Amino acid sequence: MNINYFLKSFVLSTTVFLMTASSVLALEEQDYHFLSTQDLYDLCSAPVDHGDFPTAIYACRGFIAGAVQYHNGVSNLNKMPRLICYPDGTTLKDGENAFIAWAEAHKDNEDLMSELPVKGLVRALSEAYPCK
Repeated sequence: MNINYFLKSFVLSTTVFLMTASSVLALEEQDYHFLSTQDLYDLCSAPVDHGDFPTAIYACRGFIAGAVQYHNGVSNLNKMPRLICYPDGTTLKDGENAFIAWAEAHKDNEDLMSELPVKGLVRALSEAYPCK
């Protein structure tokens, strides 16, 4: 997950999200507020045949890319310990899949699923890509 890949993904995701803002109106606004891990999971696991799938998936990927970029930036800039240590070649889709798998395994845990989505995402990615 190199930073240039995430930067390009984030810019593309944001652009597509803004271009498709009218389709967001078909959903409840709260679905895109990212208030909980459940919100992020709902967007990331939207079925391909759902009418708002493109908006939901790009919102999901934009959130993941932004969170990972922030983690990388803070860890590298401040020499803070890394929480996520993914191998070279890991893609945004890999991270998305890791989060979805983690959320599905914990979907009945109300405490975890009600946390801020960045906490759930970091839990998922640090479990999938632990640091030694």
